[in-house]
Amino acid sequence: MTLSRQLVARLHSLSSTAIPADVRDAAKLHLLDAIGVGLAAAATSAGEPYLMTAPALNGSDGPASILGCTRGFSPAVAALANGGMIHGLEYDDTHTGSIVHGSSVLAACALAAAEGAAANGDDLLTAYIKGWEVMIRAGLAAPGKFQAQGFQITSVAGTIGAALVASALLRLDDAPTVDAIGIALSQASGVFEFLTNGSTVKSLHAGWAAHSGVVAAALAGAGLSGPATAFEGKFGLFRQFARDADAADRFAAEIATLGDVWHLREAAFKFYPCCHYIHPFIEALERALEKVPGVAVERILCEVPRGAALLISEPWDRKLKPQSGHEARYSLPISLAAYLVEGAVTPATFANVPSAKIMAKAECIRARPMDDAQFPQRFEARLHVQFANGENAQVYVEDVFGGARRPPSRESVLSKFRANAALIASGDSKALETAMLSIEQQPIAEVTRLLRTFQSNGAARSVAA
Repeated sequence: MTLSRQLVARLHSLSSTAIPADVRDAAKLHLLDAIGVGLAAAATSAGEPYLMTAPALNGSDGPASILGCTRGFSPAVAALANGGMIHGLEYDDTHTGSIVHGSSVLAACALAAAEGAAANGDDLLTAYIKGWEVMIRAGLAAPGKFQAQGFQITSVAGTIGAALVASALLRLDDAPTVDAIGIALSQASGVFEFLTNGSTVKSLHAGWAAHSGVVAAALAGAGLSGPATAFEGKFGLFRQFARDADAADRFAAEIATLGDVWHLREAAFKFYPCCHYIHPFIEALERALEKVPGVAVERILCEVPRGAALLISEPWDRKLKPQSGHEARYSLPISLAAYLVEGAVTPATFANVPSAKIMAKAECIRARPMDDAQFPQRFEARLHVQFANGENAQVYVEDVFGGARRPPSRESVLSKFRANAALIASGDSKALETAMLSIEQQPIAEVTRLLRTFQSNGAARSVAA
């Protein structure tokens, strides 16, 4: 059997009752977190391209909801817009070992596909969890290899994860689900060229993957066929996008653990709206300032894992002078300088081009490789901070806060959702929070009703309503 057939058979053998209670609880928090991040984006300029374009793409009203909109859209368009917005602030969750942003793709796809199929909340939750497990396993089979070839795994493997989610919610049998995987492969895309100018198209990587999954499942259900060797084939996911012929065998071993090992437990929540690789450096700076309180910082030397440097510290001259707020989300020196100047890193930090004061402060920061790093298994940071009074502080953070090694409290995740939801003009966030935390008991119509109580702010409102 091909890997697609093995995977689909294994997934279809797992019922919702086979999923441990703690995995289900974690999944509900991740779903809620993704919705909150998407609502925050809908309240800012990050959401405007999606909110303004969706009506033109829609054709006619549909059953699916777009965050920040009071009307309905087709599932494919809703998945596109929601995925783009959830990923747009760099505030969405990540499984660090596989480097996948699961919820930006899977929450967007699951919500849209469930609304389109009038599925129940338990089916939505189950499909979402299974999609996470597949995406993580694809990343673990070729760790860092997709990125080394210039592809974001969230997008290229996300198309397949989304196709599986949408196929489950459409209740497709084994054969059309295998076709959906193959169809999704032909839609896979998402390259790192956005790094050359910090363009916002990276958010589309997640939106397009979610959209592609919905489209792939619909086409497969209508009879379009796809290759059954989407993973291991000569032009399949691993050989073509990761350039790793052996990854297919590792993925086969990962498939065999489905139902026994649940990787979603390891997925990390993000508590700063910037590249995840920067987070441990911000925490390290916080700790250094606590060691020498009330004293100005003169110099900072950052030791950066080589695998993270491509996104956050190279080329250094460009990182010192980003041309937009969004580009600054991937700048280690600007993020640290913003913390020094403003005392926090929030969505407002990256709303505009960094101030002259922040850019000037960034000039005191330098970087060098961390040769003993265990990236991507750990997101590490080491800072050497020199203070104006001559004191020095060295701080090492062994892994990012928010993941399995350093899990956040439930309340911290809920507080993040509430703060994000409060950024949008209107909406019943309390009721939505309650519904999503009991999603397996909710009719999808109630979820739809609550999602549509939110209306976006500013320029996009006229086209979103």
